[in-house]
Amino acid sequence: MTESTTSTPFHSLENYIALPRVEGLALSPDGERVVLTVATLSADGTRYERSLWQVPARGEGAPRRLTRSAKGEAGVAFTRDGDALFVSGRPDAEAEKEHDASQLWLLPAGGGEARAITRLGGGVSGVAATALDADTVVIAADLLPSSTGVEDDAAARATRSEKKIAAILHETYPVRYWDHDLGPAEPHLLALDLEGLADALPDRAPDAADTDGDDADTSDAAPTPYPAHLPAPRDLTPQPGRTADTAGQALTPDARTLIAALRVPSRGLPRIEIVAIDVATGERRTLFGEEGVHFEYPTISRDGTALAYLRAPFSTPEGPGDQELWIADVDGSSPRRLAEGWDRWPAEFRFAPDGASLVVAADHDGRGPVFRVPTDGGAVEQLTHDHFSYTGIQVDARTGDIVALRSSWQAPAHPVRIDAGTGEVSVLASPAAPTPEVGTMTEVETLAADGSRVRAWLLTPEGASAEHPAPLLLWIHGGPLNSWNAWSWRWAPQLAVARGYAVLLPDPALSTGYGLDFIARGWNSWGEKPFTDLMSITDAVEQRPEIDETRTAAMGGSFGGYMANWVAGHTDRFRAIVSHASLWALDQFGGTTDNSSYWTSIFSPEGLDANSPHHAVADIVTPMLVIHGDRDYRVPIGESLRLWSELTAHHGEEDGSTVHKFLYFPDENHWILKPQHAIVWYETVFAYLDQHVLGAEWKRPANIG
Repeated sequence: MTESTTSTPFHSLENYIALPRVEGLALSPDGERVVLTVATLSADGTRYERSLWQVPARGEGAPRRLTRSAKGEAGVAFTRDGDALFVSGRPDAEAEKEHDASQLWLLPAGGGEARAITRLGGGVSGVAATALDADTVVIAADLLPSSTGVEDDAAARATRSEKKIAAILHETYPVRYWDHDLGPAEPHLLALDLEGLADALPDRAPDAADTDGDDADTSDAAPTPYPAHLPAPRDLTPQPGRTADTAGQALTPDARTLIAALRVPSRGLPRIEIVAIDVATGERRTLFGEEGVHFEYPTISRDGTALAYLRAPFSTPEGPGDQELWIADVDGSSPRRLAEGWDRWPAEFRFAPDGASLVVAADHDGRGPVFRVPTDGGAVEQLTHDHFSYTGIQVDARTGDIVALRSSWQAPAHPVRIDAGTGEVSVLASPAAPTPEVGTMTEVETLAADGSRVRAWLLTPEGASAEHPAPLLLWIHGGPLNSWNAWSWRWAPQLAVARGYAVLLPDPALSTGYGLDFIARGWNSWGEKPFTDLMSITDAVEQRPEIDETRTAAMGGSFGGYMANWVAGHTDRFRAIVSHASLWALDQFGGTTDNSSYWTSIFSPEGLDANSPHHAVADIVTPMLVIHGDRDYRVPIGESLRLWSELTAHHGEEDGSTVHKFLYFPDENHWILKPQHAIVWYETVFAYLDQHVLGAEWKRPANIG
C-alpha cells in the first residue's frame, strides 16, 4: 500500500473529527451579511456544539462570532428588519424555571444580547417562514393532541413528566421517522406577530393567588398563563394529526397568507397538497391537490404575485415518477410547467428579484450546479460549470447574485457568492479553514452492457503509480435516488485515501443527475443494472495502471449496504465487504421500516422477492463486516440481526467462530453521529480492510471492550 508523505487532518481520526463544519447559511434582507451555522467538537470530544458566525456577503472582511451557547444554535432566518432568528436550548434568564426544550430566539441587527421570544412547553422545532414586508414569522412546534392551546399543552407535558409517563397511543400511521418515535405530540404551524416587540423589565410581584402558602396543592391548578410580554402564538393548523409534517411553506410578503405543502391522510401512501391559509383567520383553501401526485416546496416571488412549486407524480412498480417544476399565480390560477424538456430534478429553487427566472440547484452529471430557469418558458441556462455542488441557495434582492454553500469530494461545504450575470464564483470568508486536498480526484466512465454511460469519481492517493499501485475500495452510495456529488462528513473517502487506498465513487442506475431513463434502468430491479453498472465501472478502473486489481474491497451504507449484500452473494471478486445499515430481507424490511407505504408502492411482489439479497446467503464467500445502529428506524436493526444470524448459520465454524464480524451501536441511528463512535467506526472498518485486503494482522480497535 502506498504511504502518503503528507500529513493532513485526514491522517488522524482524532484530527478529522475535530475539523469545524459549516452546516447552514442565511442571507440578511439587505444582502450585506451572511450568517453561518458552524459545528465544532466539544471539549470532551463526545458531541458537536453549534454557534452562529457572521461574514460579509460581498467578500470583504473577516468572520465574527455571534453566539456562544453551550447548547448551540441552528435554523437561522431573518426578520424584515435584519434581526436574526434562531432556535436554541440555551437557558432563558427571564423564565421562572429552566426548560430543556429549544425556543425561538431573536438577535437584534443593531447588536446586543439575544432574547427568547417563545416559551412553549414542547419547544420550537424551527422557523417555518418569514415575511419580506411584515413583522410576522411562522414557526413549527409540536403540541399534544389533547391540548386546547399552548398553555394547556405545557400543563399536560408537565403532568406526563411528573408522573414519568412515556407511553404513546397511536391512531394513525406512521409511528416512527428515521431515528425517533413520533408522538404523542403532533406538528403545528404557529404564527407570531413581532410588531412592537420590545424588551421590558420583568415583573416579579406575586399575584394574590400565589400568597396562600408554599404547601398548597397545585395538582388541579389552572395552566400557567403564557407570558404576556411575548408574542402570543396563533395556531394555523389546529388538530393536524401528521398533516403538518410539511413539504415546505412560504409566507406572502405582506404575511397575510401562508402557502404550505400539507399531507393528506391516507390508508396507503399519503399525498401532499398545497394549501393557502389565511394568517388572520386560519381559513384554508386548496390550491393544488391531485390523487397520486405530490405538490411540494412552494416558493413565492418577491412581489408576492407568483408561486413556484414541484409537481411529483407517485412512483409505481412500473417506473419512477418525475419531479416537475411548475409556476402559477399566487392564488393558484394559471399553472404552467417550466423547463419541460430539461431532464433534471430541482433540489432547491428561489425566484430572482425581478421574478423573470428561478435560480435552481439540481444534481447533474456527478455535480450539483446552479441553473437559471426563465419563468416565460425559455431555455434553461447552467450558471456554474465547476466540479462542485451547491446547497442552501439564497438570492440577493439588490443584485440578483446568489449566495450558497459549495462542496466537492476535495472541499467541505464553504460559503460562496455567484455572480448572477457571469456565473463567476467568489469564495466568502469562513471561520472554518479550508482543508488540504488529499490525493487526486479524477472523473472516470465506461459503457454498460446496454450502452449506457456510467461515470464515477476516482480518488487516488499520493504516489499511486504502475510501480506502486493502490488497493481499491468501491464505495456505493445510499438513496438509491442519490449521487456521489458532494462532500459528506459521514462518508469521508479522504480518510481511506490518506491510508493509501484508492476510492471509487460511482453513480450506477437509479442515481440522480442523469435523467429519468437512467433512474428507470434500475427500477423494481435493484439487483440487476445497478449491480452490473458497479461491476462495469470497477472493471474499467481496475485496468488503470495506478490501481492494484488484486486487492479490492466493496462497501456501502443504506442502499449502498443493500448493494454490498447483493455484491457479496453474486461475486467473489472482492477480498472484503463492509455492509452498513443494510437491507437484507426485503419482505421483512417493507413492513418494519418507518415508511412502509412507500416501499409497497414502488416494488411489485415479484420484484421485491427477486431482488432480496438474503436468497443468496449460501453463495457468500467474501468476509463481511456488518454494521448497524439500534435506533435506525429507516432500516431497522432486524435487517442486520437476520443477516448476522444467517451468515453464522451458513458459514460459521463448528466452534462458532467466523471470519465475519458485526459492529453494533446500541445508541446510534442510520448514521453514526457521535464523534467518539465515528472514530470506532472508521478504526474497525480500516482494521478489517487492512486484514483482508492488505494481509495485515487483525488489530482490535481500542475502546470497544
